[in-house]
Amino acid sequence: MALDQSFVGRTYPPTDPYEVGREKIREFAEAVGDAHPAYTDPEAAKALGHPDVIAPPTFVFSITFKAAGQVVQDPQLGLDYSRVVHGDQKFAHKRPVRAGDRLTVTSTIETIKSLAGNDILDIRGEVHDEAGEHVVTAWTKLVARAAEEG
Repeated sequence: MALDQSFVGRTYPPTDPYEVGREKIREFAEAVGDAHPAYTDPEAAKALGHPDVIAPPTFVFSITFKAAGQVVQDPQLGLDYSRVVHGDQKFAHKRPVRAGDRLTVTSTIETIKSLAGNDILDIRGEVHDEAGEHVVTAWTKLVARAAEEG
């Protein structure tokens, strides 16, 4: 069953703040194989004009994808998560994520499409720090595969 188009434009409440820690940044940088010193060395980050270590650009995926869970778990939307695969991810950064940031994410359903029986859902996550500064926008595309017949 196709998802309800009336959900396009629906915005969900901001998440609780996520505090970005140096160790989480270091672990993420190691996991993605990025050895840039600004991710692990506060002095290297300061030499580049940052107040503390910064995160690799895709670091925010972990918090924006979690925030998209508000959409996925909305019982009124009726998305069958057991059939969902991650289709795409994009980011537009205003500034790097930094250690010490306390970030919230506000998720909005941008589009819902049906294609060959699959539902395609685009979710925009606006990430702000505790001062209200816009840090990054993330777009997540989810594909709910069509149920097998028979």
